[in-house]
Amino acid sequence: MSEQDHQPASDFPPKLSNPARRALNGAGYFQLEQLTQVTEAELLKLHGMGPKGIRQLREAMEPKGLAFKKA
Repeated sequence: MSEQDHQPASDFPPKLSNPARRALNGAGYFQLEQLTQVTEAELLKLHGMGPKGIRQLREAMEPKGLAFKKA
């Protein structure tokens, strides 16, 4: 089995970059709902996560009624 077989399915946007996806997965985030527990600033500290990734995640979260934690 590959390493991916052991990871939960992700609902992150398909266009999210691989470095951003790896940063999130490495920090234990696999679902958009989990990101409601962290601020944008906290995610930006992850190596591989940048403003574009934050924007893509925010745009994917909004239709689901989700938002990042307020600072």
